[in-house]
Amino acid sequence: MAPVPVPYNSVSKNPRVCLDLSIPGTQGGRGGAQGGGGAVCTTAYPGPPGAYPGGYEGAPGGPTFPGQTHDPLYGYFASVAGQEGQIDADELQRCLTQSGIAGGYKPFNMETCRLMVSMLDRDLSGTMGFSEFKELWSVLNGWSQHFISFDSDRSGTVDPQELQKALTTMGFRLSPQAVNSIAKRYSTNGKITFDDYIACCVKLRALTVSFRRRDTGQQGVMNFPYDDFIQCVMSI
Repeated sequence: MAPVPVPYNSVSKNPRVCLDLSIPGTQGGRGGAQGGGGAVCTTAYPGPPGAYPGGYEGAPGGPTFPGQTHDPLYGYFASVAGQEGQIDADELQRCLTQSGIAGGYKPFNMETCRLMVSMLDRDLSGTMGFSEFKELWSVLNGWSQHFISFDSDRSGTVDPQELQKALTTMGFRLSPQAVNSIAKRYSTNGKITFDDYIACCVKLRALTVSFRRRDTGQQGVMNFPYDDFIQCVMSI
């Protein structure tokens, strides 16, 4: 659902936005603006504390560690990484294309690779290290298996209904309106390609992790300052 802007507070001039992603009738209900120029933002993830689907925590990248060079994935990574042991989106695209992780589907485009880097770029360097690459590889394999299971005719695409089933299987509980918005954003002529499907999963996962980090009470509800919201969304 689109963010709803809240007017500037006449005293603090501190703009905030309200994100309402909850499903009517579920725990937390629908959030709305609260006094003082603030707004409550809710997600459609009611449940026990910490129950945020799609949140894959992992270690940041860094220098070579003992035994790393014997890792089967290190060959792909080292073939494009410089001496600093980091790769950017362009190098990641080449690495993933060479590895063949996309299988029979088209290789990932540059925008999808930028999203992948930003998803794991915890130090905001615009690059990822080997441990981050391994984390990405694991997540991509899981998402690929989900896509293959729903691409029964091997057309290389899934429809919006299949996307909804896939997201539900991965643990995302989203309203029909939210799923419809996602499907419109990532589909072409009513079909979602493998590359767009992965881009969708990357963004959902990144936004969920970002929200979870800010939701200190783990209740699916929080105050979201406007500037923080812009940084969160525009960095993904």
